[in-house]
Formats: sequence, C-alpha cells, structure tokens
Amino acid sequence: MDKMDKNELKKKLTPEQYEVTQNSATERPFSGQYDNFYEKGIYVDVVSGKPLFSSLDKYDAQCGWPSFTKPVNNKEVTELEDDSFGMHRTEVRSTNADSHLGHVFNDGPSASGGLRYCINSNSLRFIPYDKLDEEGLSEYKELFN
Repeated sequence: MDKMDKNELKKKLTPEQYEVTQNSATERPFSGQYDNFYEKGIYVDVVSGKPLFSSLDKYDAQCGWPSFTKPVNNKEVTELEDDSFGMHRTEVRSTNADSHLGHVFNDGPSASGGLRYCINSNSLRFIPYDKLDEEGLSEYKELFN
C-alpha cells in the first residue's frame, strides 16, 4: 500500500487513531476499547486493514492496553529500537502502512514465548470471526479450529 495522503487519513481516522498511528502517540491506559475485550476474531491495522493479531493470542496483562503473545503474521509487523522518553524499548509498527501500533516487551507469559505485544486500541480494528469471510480474511478462520 502506498502511504495514504495525510488529509485522506484525517478523513478516514478519528483524531485519536490519527495521533496514535501517524504521530506515535499512546492512548491513556485502560481507556482503549479493546483493553478488556475478548471476542473471537482478528485485529487488523486500522489504516491498511492488514491482519495483525488474533484473539487466540490476546491475554490480560493488566497493563491497561490490549496485549498479545505474538502477531498473527510476522510479515505484517516491524520492530524498531525506540529510545524516546529516556527509555529503551522496541516499537511495533505495521509493515504495510507504517502505523505506530505500540511496543513489545519481554515480560509476557513464558509458556507462550515470553513476549507481550502492548498495542494501542486506536491502532486496531476488530473483525469478528463470523465476519472474516466478508472482510476477505477467510484463511484466518482455520486458526480457530
């Protein structure tokens, strides 16, 4: 996907979604719509619609943001060093649209690989399992079998 024009993005996204995805903002903890949300389905990049995370890998890290143990497709996420705010972290961005998603930490469940993808709700759009076909994501249904 070619990067969308900033004006197009401002029309497509809410102001909060724009700030998070385009300006690397962080939503307030416990304020995002997907923090305490556990329906069956796939989370996609709010900008490109590319699949990022599965509800099967979501867990309650009690950190205030949706947390996942791994991406649903490693090719759709990019990790970058982030030394902002006097901290050393690893930023997670969508590969296709270069949206800021959040950060990945190594304090996740050890039984699932030990990673915690701490993701802003405003960077995601949830596709329920029963809508995967109409959203062109039928191949992800097999994850739930």
